[in-house]
Amino acid sequence: MDKLVIEGGLPLRGSIMASGAKNAALPILIATLLAPGEHTIENVPELVDVSFTLSLLGRIGCPSLATEEDAELGRLRVDTSRVVYSEAPYDVVRKMRASVLALGPLLARTGHAKVSLPGGCAIGVRPIDQHLKGLEALGCKFELSGGYVVGRVEHLKGAEIHLDMPTVTGTENILMAAVLADGRSTIHNAAREPEIIDLAQFLRAMGARIEGEGTGTLHVDGVPALKPARTPHRILPDRIEVGTYLLAGAITGGDVTVVGARADDLAPVLDALRQAGCLVERTADGVRVARSGPLRPVSIETRPHPGFPTDMQAQWMALMTQAEGGAVIKETIFENRFMHVAELLRLGAEVRIDGNTAWVSGPAPLTGAEVMATDLRASASLVLAGLAAGGQTELLRLYHLDRGYGRLVEKLQSLGAAVARVADHVRVAPGSLRAAAAQA
Repeated sequence: MDKLVIEGGLPLRGSIMASGAKNAALPILIATLLAPGEHTIENVPELVDVSFTLSLLGRIGCPSLATEEDAELGRLRVDTSRVVYSEAPYDVVRKMRASVLALGPLLARTGHAKVSLPGGCAIGVRPIDQHLKGLEALGCKFELSGGYVVGRVEHLKGAEIHLDMPTVTGTENILMAAVLADGRSTIHNAAREPEIIDLAQFLRAMGARIEGEGTGTLHVDGVPALKPARTPHRILPDRIEVGTYLLAGAITGGDVTVVGARADDLAPVLDALRQAGCLVERTADGVRVARSGPLRPVSIETRPHPGFPTDMQAQWMALMTQAEGGAVIKETIFENRFMHVAELLRLGAEVRIDGNTAWVSGPAPLTGAEVMATDLRASASLVLAGLAAGGQTELLRLYHLDRGYGRLVEKLQSLGAAVARVADHVRVAPGSLRAAAAQA
Protein backbone atom coordinates (compact mmCIF):
# COMPACT_ATOMS: atom_id res chain seq x y z
CA MET A 1 0.00 0.00 0.00
CA ASP A 2 1.14 3.53 -0.77
CA LYS A 3 0.68 6.87 0.93
CA LEU A 4 0.88 10.45 -0.30
CA VAL A 5 3.32 12.72 1.52
CA ILE A 6 2.82 16.48 1.20
CA GLU A 7 4.89 19.35 2.57
CA GLY A 8 2.60 22.34 2.31
CA GLY A 9 2.95 26.09 2.22
CA LEU A 10 4.17 26.44 -1.36
CA PRO A 11 2.10 28.45 -3.87
CA LEU A 12 1.28 26.36 -6.94
CA ARG A 13 2.06 28.01 -10.27
CA GLY A 14 1.95 26.89 -13.87
CA SER A 15 -0.19 25.00 -16.36
CA ILE A 16 -1.41 21.41 -16.55
CA MET A 17 -3.57 19.54 -19.05
CA ALA A 18 -7.10 18.47 -18.15
CA SER A 19 -7.75 14.73 -18.23
CA GLY A 20 -10.77 13.08 -19.77
CA ALA A 21 -13.81 12.90 -17.52
CA LYS A 22 -14.19 9.72 -15.49
CA ASN A 23 -17.94 10.20 -15.24
CA ALA A 24 -18.22 10.41 -19.02
CA ALA A 25 -15.72 7.67 -19.90
CA LEU A 26 -17.36 4.94 -17.81
CA PRO A 27 -20.91 5.14 -19.28
CA ILE A 28 -19.52 5.64 -22.79
CA LEU A 29 -17.34 2.52 -22.50
CA ILE A 30 -20.35 0.53 -21.30
CA ALA A 31 -22.52 2.02 -24.06
CA THR A 32 -20.31 0.29 -26.63
CA LEU A 33 -22.29 -2.86 -25.75
CA LEU A 34 -25.22 -1.43 -27.72
CA ALA A 35 -23.48 -1.64 -31.10
CA PRO A 36 -21.66 -4.83 -32.19
CA GLY A 37 -18.22 -4.12 -33.64
CA GLU A 38 -15.02 -2.24 -32.86
CA HIS A 39 -15.20 1.13 -31.08
CA THR A 40 -12.42 3.71 -30.66
CA ILE A 41 -12.55 6.23 -27.82
CA GLU A 42 -9.99 8.97 -27.18
CA ASN A 43 -8.94 11.06 -24.18
CA VAL A 44 -9.73 8.20 -21.80
CA PRO A 45 -8.25 8.93 -18.34
CA GLU A 46 -5.75 6.59 -16.69
CA LEU A 47 -7.85 5.56 -13.72
CA VAL A 48 -8.54 2.45 -11.70
CA ASP A 49 -12.26 2.73 -12.50
CA VAL A 50 -11.49 2.63 -16.22
CA SER A 51 -9.51 -0.57 -15.65
CA PHE A 52 -12.46 -2.04 -13.74
CA THR A 53 -14.79 -1.13 -16.61
CA LEU A 54 -12.55 -2.81 -19.17
CA SER A 55 -12.39 -5.85 -16.91
CA LEU A 56 -16.19 -5.95 -16.77
CA LEU A 57 -16.46 -5.67 -20.55
CA GLY A 58 -13.89 -8.42 -20.93
CA ARG A 59 -15.88 -10.76 -18.68
CA ILE A 60 -18.97 -10.05 -20.74
CA GLY A 61 -17.01 -11.11 -23.82
CA CYS A 62 -15.94 -7.71 -25.19
CA PRO A 63 -12.15 -7.37 -24.97
CA SER A 64 -10.04 -4.24 -25.14
CA LEU A 65 -7.79 -4.17 -28.21
CA ALA A 66 -5.68 -1.18 -27.18
CA THR A 67 -1.96 -1.30 -27.94
CA GLU A 68 0.85 0.40 -26.02
CA GLU A 69 0.69 3.25 -28.54
CA ASP A 70 -3.05 3.58 -27.93
CA ALA A 71 -2.43 3.75 -24.18
CA GLU A 72 0.18 6.49 -24.57
CA LEU A 73 -2.33 8.54 -26.59
CA GLY A 74 -5.17 7.97 -24.13
CA ARG A 75 -7.03 5.92 -26.73
CA LEU A 76 -9.00 2.73 -26.19
CA ARG A 77 -10.40 0.25 -28.68
CA VAL A 78 -13.11 -2.18 -27.59
CA ASP A 79 -14.54 -5.10 -29.59
CA THR A 80 -18.19 -5.68 -28.74
CA SER A 81 -18.90 -8.11 -31.59
CA ARG A 82 -19.99 -10.82 -29.15
CA VAL A 83 -21.71 -10.74 -25.78
CA VAL A 84 -20.96 -14.07 -24.10
CA TYR A 85 -22.30 -13.35 -20.58
CA SER A 86 -25.03 -10.89 -19.60
CA GLU A 87 -23.80 -10.48 -16.04
CA ALA A 88 -22.05 -7.85 -13.93
CA PRO A 89 -20.89 -9.87 -10.90
CA TYR A 90 -20.58 -8.63 -7.34
CA ASP A 91 -16.78 -8.74 -7.28
CA VAL A 92 -16.76 -6.05 -10.00
CA VAL A 93 -19.74 -3.96 -8.89
CA ARG A 94 -18.49 -3.74 -5.29
CA LYS A 95 -15.32 -2.07 -6.60
CA MET A 96 -17.09 0.32 -8.97
CA ARG A 97 -20.72 1.33 -8.65
CA ALA A 98 -20.86 2.48 -12.28
CA SER A 99 -20.97 -1.21 -13.25
CA VAL A 100 -24.74 -1.01 -12.69
CA LEU A 101 -24.85 0.95 -15.96
CA ALA A 102 -24.50 -2.37 -17.78
CA LEU A 103 -28.12 -3.13 -16.91
CA GLY A 104 -29.74 -1.04 -19.65
CA PRO A 105 -27.33 -1.91 -22.48
CA LEU A 106 -27.39 -5.65 -21.72
CA LEU A 107 -31.19 -5.72 -21.67
CA ALA A 108 -31.32 -3.79 -24.95
CA ARG A 109 -28.68 -5.99 -26.59
CA THR A 110 -29.60 -9.45 -25.31
CA GLY A 111 -32.97 -9.19 -23.57
CA HIS A 112 -31.41 -10.44 -20.33
CA ALA A 113 -29.18 -8.98 -17.63
CA LYS A 114 -27.96 -10.04 -14.21
CA VAL A 115 -26.32 -7.24 -12.26
CA SER A 116 -25.24 -7.24 -8.64
CA LEU A 117 -26.94 -4.74 -6.36
CA PRO A 118 -24.41 -1.98 -5.64
CA GLY A 119 -25.17 -1.83 -1.91
CA GLY A 120 -24.03 1.08 0.24
CA CYS A 121 -20.87 3.16 0.12
CA ALA A 122 -19.03 5.68 2.21
CA ILE A 123 -21.10 8.67 1.04
CA GLY A 124 -24.55 7.11 1.14
CA VAL A 125 -26.82 4.35 -0.07
CA ARG A 126 -27.57 5.66 -3.58
CA PRO A 127 -30.26 3.11 -4.54
CA ILE A 128 -31.13 2.13 -8.12
CA ASP A 129 -34.91 2.34 -7.80
CA GLN A 130 -35.13 5.08 -10.43
CA HIS A 131 -33.14 2.93 -12.87
CA LEU A 132 -35.59 0.08 -12.44
CA LYS A 133 -38.62 2.37 -12.60
CA GLY A 134 -37.57 3.73 -15.99
CA LEU A 135 -36.57 0.36 -17.43
CA GLU A 136 -39.84 -1.20 -16.28
CA ALA A 137 -41.70 1.54 -18.14
CA LEU A 138 -39.83 0.41 -21.27
CA GLY A 139 -41.13 -3.15 -20.78
CA CYS A 140 -38.46 -4.79 -18.63
CA LYS A 141 -39.33 -7.11 -15.76
CA PHE A 142 -37.11 -7.58 -12.73
CA GLU A 143 -36.68 -9.87 -9.78
CA LEU A 144 -34.20 -9.86 -6.93
CA SER A 145 -32.24 -13.05 -6.40
CA GLY A 146 -29.23 -13.61 -4.17
CA GLY A 147 -28.18 -9.96 -4.13
CA TYR A 148 -28.62 -9.58 -7.89
CA VAL A 149 -31.11 -7.73 -10.05
CA VAL A 150 -32.19 -10.12 -12.79
CA GLY A 151 -33.91 -8.39 -15.69
CA ARG A 152 -35.64 -9.69 -18.81
CA VAL A 153 -37.43 -8.09 -21.72
CA GLU A 154 -38.92 -9.51 -24.89
CA HIS A 155 -39.40 -6.21 -26.67
CA LEU A 156 -38.46 -2.71 -25.54
CA LYS A 157 -41.22 -0.19 -26.15
CA GLY A 158 -41.02 3.59 -25.92
CA ALA A 159 -42.64 5.18 -22.87
CA GLU A 160 -43.18 8.36 -20.89
CA ILE A 161 -40.84 8.20 -17.91
CA HIS A 162 -41.02 10.59 -14.96
CA LEU A 163 -38.02 10.37 -12.66
CA ASP A 164 -38.54 11.30 -9.01
CA MET A 165 -35.15 13.00 -8.99
CA PRO A 166 -32.60 13.93 -11.68
CA THR A 167 -30.32 10.93 -11.09
CA VAL A 168 -27.27 10.90 -13.36
CA THR A 169 -26.66 7.16 -13.62
CA GLY A 170 -30.41 6.49 -13.69
CA THR A 171 -30.83 8.85 -16.64
CA GLU A 172 -27.89 7.20 -18.41
CA ASN A 173 -29.13 3.65 -17.85
CA ILE A 174 -32.63 4.44 -19.12
CA LEU A 175 -31.29 6.44 -22.07
CA MET A 176 -29.06 3.58 -23.20
CA ALA A 177 -32.00 1.18 -23.25
CA ALA A 178 -34.43 3.64 -24.86
CA VAL A 179 -32.26 4.16 -27.95
CA LEU A 180 -33.14 0.61 -29.07
CA ALA A 181 -36.81 0.67 -28.00
CA ASP A 182 -39.68 0.62 -30.45
CA GLY A 183 -41.17 4.11 -30.69
CA ARG A 184 -40.58 7.35 -28.79
CA SER A 185 -39.47 7.62 -25.17
CA THR A 186 -39.50 10.80 -23.14
CA ILE A 187 -37.51 11.04 -19.92
CA HIS A 188 -38.83 13.79 -17.67
CA ASN A 189 -36.76 15.29 -14.83
CA ALA A 190 -33.64 13.94 -16.54
CA ALA A 191 -30.20 14.86 -15.22
CA ARG A 192 -28.52 17.66 -17.16
CA GLU A 193 -24.83 17.07 -16.46
CA PRO A 194 -22.23 17.63 -19.22
CA GLU A 195 -21.34 13.93 -18.98
CA ILE A 196 -24.87 13.02 -20.10
CA ILE A 197 -24.50 15.38 -23.06
CA ASP A 198 -21.28 13.56 -23.95
CA LEU A 199 -23.01 10.18 -23.72
CA ALA A 200 -25.87 11.40 -25.93
CA GLN A 201 -23.39 12.63 -28.53
CA PHE A 202 -21.64 9.25 -28.51
CA LEU A 203 -24.94 7.40 -28.91
CA ARG A 204 -25.98 9.74 -31.72
CA ALA A 205 -22.70 9.05 -33.52
CA MET A 206 -23.70 5.36 -33.47
CA GLY A 207 -27.08 6.15 -35.04
CA ALA A 208 -29.29 6.93 -32.04
CA ARG A 209 -31.96 9.62 -32.33
CA ILE A 210 -31.87 11.81 -29.22
CA GLU A 211 -33.02 15.36 -28.53
CA GLY A 212 -32.88 17.54 -25.44
CA GLU A 213 -29.61 16.56 -23.78
CA GLY A 214 -28.57 19.26 -21.36
CA THR A 215 -32.18 19.98 -20.46
CA GLY A 216 -34.55 18.30 -18.03
CA THR A 217 -36.43 16.47 -20.79
CA LEU A 218 -34.90 13.90 -23.14
CA HIS A 219 -36.72 12.70 -26.25
CA VAL A 220 -35.54 9.42 -27.77
CA ASP A 221 -36.85 7.89 -30.99
CA GLY A 222 -35.78 4.26 -30.93
CA VAL A 223 -33.94 2.69 -33.84
CA PRO A 224 -33.67 -1.01 -34.79
CA ALA A 225 -29.88 -1.17 -34.42
CA LEU A 226 -26.75 0.88 -33.78
CA LYS A 227 -23.32 0.71 -35.42
CA PRO A 228 -19.91 1.80 -34.10
CA ALA A 229 -19.18 5.45 -34.88
CA ARG A 230 -17.13 6.06 -38.01
CA THR A 231 -14.73 8.39 -36.21
CA PRO A 232 -13.26 8.08 -32.70
CA HIS A 233 -15.21 9.73 -29.91
CA ARG A 234 -13.21 12.08 -27.67
CA ILE A 235 -14.16 12.19 -23.98
CA LEU A 236 -14.84 15.69 -22.64
CA PRO A 237 -12.51 17.22 -20.00
CA ASP A 238 -13.08 16.23 -16.37
CA ARG A 239 -14.72 19.28 -14.75
CA ILE A 240 -14.22 17.89 -11.23
CA GLU A 241 -10.51 17.28 -11.75
CA VAL A 242 -10.24 20.76 -13.29
CA GLY A 243 -12.05 22.32 -10.34
CA THR A 244 -9.83 20.50 -7.86
CA TYR A 245 -6.61 21.81 -9.41
CA LEU A 246 -7.99 25.35 -9.70
CA LEU A 247 -8.85 25.24 -6.00
CA ALA A 248 -5.33 23.97 -5.32
CA GLY A 249 -4.04 27.17 -6.88
CA ALA A 250 -6.49 29.24 -4.84
CA ILE A 251 -5.83 27.61 -1.46
CA THR A 252 -2.05 28.02 -1.82
CA GLY A 253 -2.21 31.61 -3.07
CA GLY A 254 -0.86 30.53 -6.44
CA ASP A 255 -1.65 30.90 -10.14
CA VAL A 256 -2.85 27.76 -11.95
CA THR A 257 -4.10 27.30 -15.50
CA VAL A 258 -5.79 24.08 -16.62
CA VAL A 259 -5.49 23.68 -20.38
CA GLY A 260 -8.52 22.13 -22.05
CA ALA A 261 -10.88 23.11 -19.22
CA ARG A 262 -14.38 24.20 -20.24
CA ALA A 263 -15.48 27.16 -18.14
CA ASP A 264 -19.19 26.71 -18.83
CA ASP A 265 -19.14 23.26 -17.25
CA LEU A 266 -17.74 24.75 -14.02
CA ALA A 267 -19.75 27.99 -13.88
CA PRO A 268 -20.99 27.72 -10.24
CA VAL A 269 -17.51 26.86 -8.94
CA LEU A 270 -15.86 29.66 -10.90
CA ASP A 271 -18.51 32.13 -9.72
CA ALA A 272 -17.83 31.10 -6.12
CA LEU A 273 -14.07 31.55 -6.64
CA ARG A 274 -14.65 35.08 -7.93
CA GLN A 275 -16.76 35.88 -4.86
CA ALA A 276 -13.95 34.50 -2.71
CA GLY A 277 -11.55 37.09 -4.14
CA CYS A 278 -9.76 35.03 -6.78
CA LEU A 279 -8.89 36.11 -10.28
CA VAL A 280 -10.78 33.81 -12.66
CA GLU A 281 -9.94 34.07 -16.33
CA ARG A 282 -10.99 32.21 -19.45
CA THR A 283 -7.84 31.78 -21.51
CA ALA A 284 -7.57 30.88 -25.16
CA ASP A 285 -7.10 27.23 -24.26
CA GLY A 286 -8.53 26.76 -20.76
CA VAL A 287 -9.22 28.39 -17.40
CA ARG A 288 -6.86 30.27 -15.05
CA VAL A 289 -7.32 30.94 -11.33
CA ALA A 290 -4.94 33.11 -9.30
CA ARG A 291 -4.99 34.59 -5.80
CA SER A 292 -2.72 37.14 -4.15
CA GLY A 293 -4.97 38.63 -1.45
CA PRO A 294 -7.03 37.14 1.37
CA LEU A 295 -9.82 34.64 0.77
CA ARG A 296 -13.35 35.78 1.48
CA PRO A 297 -15.84 33.25 2.89
CA VAL A 298 -18.46 32.04 0.40
CA SER A 299 -21.32 29.76 1.44
CA ILE A 300 -22.53 27.11 -1.00
CA GLU A 301 -25.33 24.58 -1.30
CA THR A 302 -24.92 21.54 -3.53
CA ARG A 303 -27.52 21.08 -6.24
CA PRO A 304 -27.96 18.99 -9.39
CA HIS A 305 -26.35 20.52 -12.46
CA PRO A 306 -26.20 23.42 -13.21
CA GLY A 307 -25.96 24.00 -9.45
CA PHE A 308 -22.84 23.69 -7.32
CA PRO A 309 -21.66 20.08 -7.81
CA THR A 310 -21.65 17.72 -4.86
CA ASP A 311 -18.35 16.34 -6.16
CA MET A 312 -16.72 19.73 -5.38
CA GLN A 313 -18.22 20.17 -1.91
CA ALA A 314 -15.36 18.58 0.04
CA GLN A 315 -12.74 20.56 -1.89
CA TRP A 316 -14.65 23.79 -1.29
CA MET A 317 -14.73 23.06 2.43
CA ALA A 318 -10.95 22.71 2.44
CA LEU A 319 -10.65 26.07 0.68
CA MET A 320 -13.00 27.75 3.16
CA THR A 321 -10.80 26.70 6.09
CA GLN A 322 -8.45 29.43 4.83
CA ALA A 323 -11.07 32.15 4.29
CA GLU A 324 -11.29 35.13 6.64
CA GLY A 325 -14.63 34.49 8.31
CA GLY A 326 -17.37 31.89 8.42
CA ALA A 327 -18.88 29.93 5.53
CA VAL A 328 -21.88 27.60 5.50
CA ILE A 329 -21.82 24.46 3.37
CA LYS A 330 -25.06 22.58 2.81
CA GLU A 331 -25.05 19.11 1.21
CA THR A 332 -28.39 18.25 -0.42
CA ILE A 333 -27.42 15.36 -2.74
CA PHE A 334 -25.84 12.60 -0.61
CA GLU A 335 -26.07 11.69 3.03
CA ASN A 336 -22.84 10.96 4.90
CA ARG A 337 -20.81 13.22 2.63
CA PHE A 338 -19.12 15.05 5.47
CA MET A 339 -16.89 12.12 6.42
CA HIS A 340 -13.82 14.15 5.47
CA VAL A 341 -14.55 16.64 8.28
CA ALA A 342 -13.03 14.44 10.99
CA GLU A 343 -9.79 14.27 9.02
CA LEU A 344 -9.76 18.02 8.32
CA LEU A 345 -10.10 18.56 12.06
CA ARG A 346 -6.92 16.52 12.56
CA LEU A 347 -5.14 19.11 10.42
CA GLY A 348 -6.49 21.97 12.54
CA ALA A 349 -9.62 22.97 10.63
CA GLU A 350 -12.52 24.53 12.52
CA VAL A 351 -15.72 22.87 11.28
CA ARG A 352 -19.02 22.20 13.01
CA ILE A 353 -21.66 19.86 11.58
CA ASP A 354 -25.40 19.69 12.13
CA GLY A 355 -27.14 17.19 9.86
CA ASN A 356 -26.48 18.12 6.24
CA THR A 357 -24.99 21.52 7.09
CA ALA A 358 -21.42 22.43 8.01
CA TRP A 359 -20.12 25.70 9.45
CA VAL A 360 -16.50 26.45 8.58
CA SER A 361 -14.52 29.11 10.46
CA GLY A 362 -11.30 30.54 9.13
CA PRO A 363 -8.60 31.19 8.56
CA ALA A 364 -7.45 28.11 10.48
CA PRO A 365 -3.69 27.53 10.86
CA LEU A 366 -3.48 24.03 9.39
CA THR A 367 -0.65 21.76 10.51
CA GLY A 368 0.44 18.55 8.81
CA ALA A 369 -0.71 15.23 10.26
CA GLU A 370 -1.49 11.66 9.25
CA VAL A 371 -4.99 11.51 7.70
CA MET A 372 -7.08 8.85 6.03
CA ALA A 373 -9.27 9.09 2.93
CA THR A 374 -12.87 7.90 3.21
CA ASP A 375 -14.00 8.42 -0.39
CA LEU A 376 -12.78 9.90 -3.67
CA ARG A 377 -13.64 13.57 -3.17
CA ALA A 378 -12.77 13.46 0.54
CA SER A 379 -9.30 12.41 -0.60
CA ALA A 380 -9.06 15.47 -2.84
CA SER A 381 -10.08 17.79 0.00
CA LEU A 382 -7.32 16.38 2.20
CA VAL A 383 -4.76 16.89 -0.56
CA LEU A 384 -5.82 20.55 -0.82
CA ALA A 385 -5.64 20.98 2.94
CA GLY A 386 -2.22 19.34 3.00
CA LEU A 387 -0.98 21.74 0.33
CA ALA A 388 -1.98 24.67 2.57
CA ALA A 389 -0.79 23.17 5.87
CA GLY A 390 2.53 23.74 7.54
CA GLY A 391 4.73 20.71 8.04
CA GLN A 392 4.22 17.25 6.60
CA THR A 393 0.89 15.59 5.82
CA GLU A 394 0.57 11.88 5.10
CA LEU A 395 -2.57 10.70 3.29
CA LEU A 396 -3.46 7.00 3.55
CA ARG A 397 -5.84 4.84 1.46
CA LEU A 398 -4.78 6.21 -1.92
CA TYR A 399 -6.98 3.73 -3.78
CA HIS A 400 -9.76 6.30 -3.45
CA LEU A 401 -7.67 8.94 -5.22
CA ASP A 402 -6.64 6.46 -7.91
CA ARG A 403 -10.28 6.12 -8.91
CA GLY A 404 -10.59 9.75 -10.01
CA TYR A 405 -7.23 11.52 -10.36
CA GLY A 406 -4.74 10.21 -12.89
CA ARG A 407 -1.06 11.25 -12.62
CA LEU A 408 -1.86 13.33 -9.53
CA VAL A 409 1.68 13.47 -8.18
CA GLU A 410 3.14 14.29 -11.59
CA LYS A 411 0.69 17.15 -12.12
CA LEU A 412 1.13 18.62 -8.64
CA GLN A 413 4.92 18.44 -8.91
CA SER A 414 4.78 20.23 -12.26
CA LEU A 415 3.00 23.09 -10.45
CA GLY A 416 5.71 23.25 -7.81
CA ALA A 417 4.13 21.19 -5.03
CA ALA A 418 6.32 19.31 -2.57
CA VAL A 419 4.62 15.94 -2.84
CA ALA A 420 5.60 12.30 -3.30
CA ARG A 421 3.96 8.88 -3.39
CA VAL A 422 5.81 6.28 -1.35
CA ALA A 423 5.16 2.93 0.29
CA ASP A 424 3.37 3.06 3.63
CA HIS A 425 6.44 1.96 5.58
CA VAL A 426 8.75 4.58 4.05
CA ARG A 427 9.61 7.61 6.18
CA VAL A 428 10.23 10.84 4.29
CA ALA A 429 12.65 13.20 6.04
CA PRO A 430 10.96 16.52 6.98
CA GLY A 431 11.89 19.28 4.53
CA SER A 432 13.27 16.92 1.88
CA LEU A 433 10.29 17.31 -0.44
CA ARG A 434 10.39 21.11 -0.24
CA ALA A 435 14.10 21.02 -1.03
CA ALA A 436 13.45 18.81 -4.06
CA ALA A 437 10.61 21.07 -5.22
CA ALA A 438 12.87 24.13 -4.93
CA GLN A 439 15.48 22.49 -7.17
CA ALA A 440 12.97 21.32 -9.81
